[in-house]
Amino acid sequence: MGWVADLITRRWVAGLFALLALLGAGAAIGVVGQAPQPDTATAQLPLGSDSRDAAELRAELPEEEGSAAVVLFARDGDRLSEGDLATITERARAIPGAVGAPPQVAEDGTAATVVVPVRANDATETAEVVADVRSAAKADLPDGLTAQVTGPAAVQADLAAVFDGANTRLLAATASVVALLLVITYRSPLLWLVPLTVVGAADQLAAVAATRVLAATDVIWDESTIGILSVLVFGAGTDYALLLISRYRDELRTTEDRRAAMAHAVKRTAEAVISSASTVVLGLLTLLLSVFPATRGLGLACAVGVVVAAVFALVVLPAALVVFGRWIFWPKVPHVGESSLADSRSFWRRVGDAVSARPAVFVVVTVLALGAAAAGTSQIRTGLDGPDQFLQKPEAIAAGERLAQSFPAGSADPTVVVTRGDARQVAAAIEGVEGVGSVRPTTSGGGVSELAVVIDAEPSSTEAEDVVLAVRDAVATTPDTFVGGTEAEAVDAAAASSRDRLLILPLILALVLVALGGLLRSVVAPVVLVATVLATYAASLGISWVLFTQVLGFERLDDGVPLLAFVFLVALGVDYNIFLVTRASEEARGHGTRAGMLRALSATGGVITSAGILLAAVFAVLGVLPLVVLAQLGVIICVGVLLDTLVVRTVLVPAIGILLGDRFWWPRRFPAPADTTTSA
Repeated sequence: MGWVADLITRRWVAGLFALLALLGAGAAIGVVGQAPQPDTATAQLPLGSDSRDAAELRAELPEEEGSAAVVLFARDGDRLSEGDLATITERARAIPGAVGAPPQVAEDGTAATVVVPVRANDATETAEVVADVRSAAKADLPDGLTAQVTGPAAVQADLAAVFDGANTRLLAATASVVALLLVITYRSPLLWLVPLTVVGAADQLAAVAATRVLAATDVIWDESTIGILSVLVFGAGTDYALLLISRYRDELRTTEDRRAAMAHAVKRTAEAVISSASTVVLGLLTLLLSVFPATRGLGLACAVGVVVAAVFALVVLPAALVVFGRWIFWPKVPHVGESSLADSRSFWRRVGDAVSARPAVFVVVTVLALGAAAAGTSQIRTGLDGPDQFLQKPEAIAAGERLAQSFPAGSADPTVVVTRGDARQVAAAIEGVEGVGSVRPTTSGGGVSELAVVIDAEPSSTEAEDVVLAVRDAVATTPDTFVGGTEAEAVDAAAASSRDRLLILPLILALVLVALGGLLRSVVAPVVLVATVLATYAASLGISWVLFTQVLGFERLDDGVPLLAFVFLVALGVDYNIFLVTRASEEARGHGTRAGMLRALSATGGVITSAGILLAAVFAVLGVLPLVVLAQLGVIICVGVLLDTLVVRTVLVPAIGILLGDRFWWPRRFPAPADTTTSA
């Protein structure tokens, strides 16, 4: 980065480069734009699973139903009158897409249903069809008679509603949080505008670049991908900006020429930022090994986003900042002759001195505290039920619960069996399975037949899963016969999530170890850093589980949350250790290991704490969406980043480094300082 730093900080070059970079990003955003989102109907179905094979075979039906909405008519628990039934029958003929079949009345007479096939290509189109069905079903009903729409199509529509305008809300909330924290961090009315503008441009360009890369590589992404990408780019990009600006401010205290100060700051910061970004990218790219197409898309998109964020922080931001004089830091303008952060008696140096006095005590106490926090992980249960996917219960879920009071439990969302074989023989085999309430053919054509299987057990229960497995066993000998539907998809998702965790988690750790080993040219330090990040992950899961069950009312984690939280926490958590340890390595060359660690803590303590709080707050913004999986992911990452920033990086890593001394860097060696007493 030496020649790059010298080039982009030159007079006339800096301003022109920054302007052209921002204008170029704007042109790419406005002219090229994001790639259109592909069909995501099977994005969440594991590759090679029975439920995915069922969905793909089902797509070959010439009159493929796609999905179904179930209109539930009821009268506050009272029996439906003859007039009600006449109204419902008339309404069934008027609902768009209804096939004109008579309504099905419950045995208790309190409810009736009308099944409406929904033919749509994606979640957005499904939402439009369901909205039309709801409008037609609810129009001008007699007093007391209600109509609600449930079924798989309605659940999908309500899920799509969660993301309606979600990216805009997330962007606004994220930018507001970042702006507020930058103002608090810099205590300047002007300085925060520069990094916020640069990171904001990087965020929008990252969305364009990521979707174009995904489209070019034929990798699917879903509605949540861009929102999570935006949060990550804002968080990581602002972290890198904080590190650069902190080093720039420090250089201005020793260098009169601001351009030389910035060039030196970029050179010194580049190693930490590039190493950090590379580690994060490697961790994210391991998600390409997932069997979930949407998870693969998220990993690749976020990897592209981190690269864009790092480039903008190391190249565009320095050029933009150096255009302005020292006055941009007003009212706390740095002047030559002031003490650098490493030499100051800051709060963080006092913390370091306390840790240095009794490092073994701090190690033992911190490890015990993290272990106690991690104890809750033994109680964690995964697998969200359908009704538990939303923070606020939508109509489709409420109607499904009401339907189950009057009809067999699986009526609203039957299991689907798709076959190329003899449909009658398949149906006969399924009817013999204990727990199956009914089997009915729905559609056929082109040699493919579909059957709807109603399961008596409560949806999302262990009993329902057992029936799905039994149905699969019953049709196992029939070629090209697959079992799909919500219950089957849940079974496959749980198995696939377990497989992903067993494969990807160890791989991430191995890659991070190798990356840290190459960066630090050490064996001991990378092992220590990875171990501390693992402890942070376990503790954050344990604390979050207590919050979920005792405060927020969640009973389970989504199957994919532990893996995604691990990827983000390990990759991002190592960031702060890299920021600290690379500075400690730099300081150790002239001051020795102990003094180098204390000087590094003093120099980076404030900026890393600010970066950690900012990143935690940014991920907490995911809670603005009423979707449990994103709220859970945001909480775990928020807790983990705060633990890593305020406890692990502040106390545990410095204490271990001081306790081990030069062995921390083994086999690397640093020359002994000329005067250890003075340097300490």
